Amino acid sequence: TGLKNVITEAMNQAFFTLSLGVAAMEIFGSYMGKDHSLAGEGARICGLDTFVAIMSGLIIFPACFSYGVEVDAGPSLIFITLPNVFVNMFSTVMAVFENIMSFCMDMFHWSRNKAALINGVIILLASLPCVLGYNVWSSLHLIGGRDVLDSEDFIVSNLLLPVGSLIYLLFSVTKWGWGFDRYIDEANSGEGLKISKKLKPYFQFILPLLILFILIQGLV
Repeated sequence: TGLKNVITEAMNQAFFTLSLGVAAMEIFGSYMGKDHSLAGEGARICGLDTFVAIMSGLIIFPACFSYGVEVDAGPSLIFITLPNVFVNMFSTVMAVFENIMSFCMDMFHWSRNKAALINGVIILLASLPCVLGYNVWSSLHLIGGRDVLDSEDFIVSNLLLPVGSLIYLLFSVTKWGWGFDRYIDEANSGEGLKISKKLKPYFQFILPLLILFILIQGLV
């Protein structure tokens, strides 16, 4: 059970840090040219993301000791340590924000300035429950006794990201969506790593089952 929980948490973190399931990587992927293959760029992104995660850990833990914050403080580290360390740096939220802005510009034909203004106000208001969850709403417990931030994290990490990834995967590689052949032709255009067509059964059957397993494990 312990090993399963570790694997599930690791996969949920992978979904989150790579912004899989909420179309963030897909939005940035749409900006790619035809010079490099999708698999090659994906390998570079995963490698760079892992490197940044390791370096962040090497920075955050010493910062915890410097600011007198317990290293096992959990989500509250976001509001205590990180603002002191990364006060002048961007975070993952910028990638998510680009996803929302791109959607509004494509669907509603808004300018970038208009999309940034409207979504900025919406995000500000939607963030208030999370912020208040560590002060005036600190006694509020929602899903399974979790506080506000942990409840939101549970919904996103354990539900939305796996479900979104499963839907996107099935759309890309099954006959009910784009189709595996069209996906392979697009993914393998340009120089770099290529995806073999022999992996079709893996993409269509094994990978969906793995994501479904992660989804179920995260909900129990």
